Amino acid sequence: MPTRTARTAWTGSLEQGSGQVELSSSHVGTYDVSFPKRAAEDADGTTSPEELIAAAHSSCYAMQLSALVAAAGGTPQALDVQADVSLGPDPAGGFRLTGITLTVRGEVDGLDAAGFEQAAQDAKATCPVSKALTGVEITLDAALEG
Repeated sequence: MPTRTARTAWTGSLEQGSGQVELSSSHVGTYDVSFPKRAAEDADGTTSPEELIAAAHSSCYAMQLSALVAAAGGTPQALDVQADVSLGPDPAGGFRLTGITLTVRGEVDGLDAAGFEQAAQDAKATCPVSKALTGVEITLDAALEG
């Protein structure tokens, strides 16, 4: 399996500095980062480690869930997955990820609500990004639509 690479070029202090995150393996973009905007409610055109983790988690989870729905005898027509990653103070000092909420709405043929919920819970436990983030509480809200 391949290794994927991202790179960040940073200048200045934490509070005054800024950087650019480059998605080096795919070459799909370079994105601005700064701590003041990371800690603000309005990201104002910059990304953050939390948003990048949310992107990784939602895409990994969607892939895993589609595989598990199929393994359970269903056919995924559409999955809409959102990951919300929260940053907060760490009692030991500094900051930490304080929680991740996965929300998935699915259009699936061949599975009832209970079957979909089981596949969704199994995907939460087995997606590689979920496994990497075991130190963070991950909650799940899964439901079928239509």
